[in-house]
Amino acid sequence: QVQLVESGGGLVQPGGSLTLECVFSGSGFHFHTMNWYRQADGKQRELVATLTRDYSTNYSDSVKGRFTIFRDNGKNTVYLQMSSLKAKDTASYYCTARLLSDGYWGHGTQVTVSS
Repeated sequence: QVQLVESGGGLVQPGGSLTLECVFSGSGFHFHTMNWYRQADGKQRELVATLTRDYSTNYSDSVKGRFTIFRDNGKNTVYLQMSSLKAKDTASYYCTARLLSDGYWGHGTQVTVSS
């Protein structure tokens, strides 16, 4: 059974940087497509970044050029490096793993961008 645990969230000032981590427990990490979603209070969930098993990436327009998703298969970990943070990036961030029809979610980590 796959488990995902996110960390690295916190309070950061506008313009600052933060890197989120998601540790994957289970087998076959390197086969999974990994995603980061976020959900702000009162808003719909948004797919922020995707990283496939062959290292293809995709980003939402709202974060393109500011966020980077990458993985370390040796550590079973996927990261979301965030820079030039804005107040509108404030949200709970969730890591997901997907392989064929199986999908898994972490419990999320809160990111608050505020001065």
